[in-house]
Amino acid sequence: MARQVTYVYKKQRKTIQFSFNEYHDMYEAAAAAEGIDLTSFLAMEKQLAMSCRGQGIMKNHRKTEFTNMGFGEIKFVRDEEK
Repeated sequence: MARQVTYVYKKQRKTIQFSFNEYHDMYEAAAAAEGIDLTSFLAMEKQLAMSCRGQGIMKNHRKTEFTNMGFGEIKFVRDEEK
C-alpha cells in the first residue's frame, strides 16, 4: 500500500509519495522533495542523540528546525482524507 505525506512549504500545501525503502521518515522525504540538503541537520541530530536521553528533545529539535526551514503540518495522509 502506497503512503503519502502532506506538508506545507512556504505557505503552499503539497502532497508527495512516501516509501520507507527510500526515506527514514516523512521529514526527510519532504526535504528531498524540496531539494533541501539535510547533511548538517542530520549531523547535529546525531550529536543530540548521543548526548541527550529521551525522545522529547529530538522531536522538539526536529520540529523547530523544520519550522525554521519553512515547513509546517508535516503528516501522513490517511485513507479517509484522500
